[in-house]
Amino acid sequence: QVQLMESGGGFVQAGGSLRLSCVASGSNFSTNVMRWYRQAPGKQRELVASAFSGGYRTYADSVKGRFRISRDNAQKAVYLQMNSLKPEDTAVYYCNVAPRQDHFGSWGQGTQVTVSS
Repeated sequence: QVQLMESGGGFVQAGGSLRLSCVASGSNFSTNVMRWYRQAPGKQRELVASAFSGGYRTYADSVKGRFRISRDNAQKAVYLQMNSLKPEDTAVYYCNVAPRQDHFGSWGQGTQVTVSS
């Protein structure tokens, strides 16, 4: 079973930056796919960025060029550097790890990001 501990959320003005961190711990789990999702009030949870063990990364169109996902395989950690933040980036951000892309994966508790205009 895996436990995911997220940190780094907070309050920032538009144009600012935040860095989210997520560390996985436990036993018998795979971090082949590490992802960040977000859920804004009244909206469905959406995939923000994915980092695969082979180095491939994907991003939602809404964050391309502003967000960067990275991972530290030795630490079983994934990070999300968020730059040029916009009010529409306000959401609870969730870390997710999975053995493969089509797997539901395991979830963290979420960390709030609030961007003021």
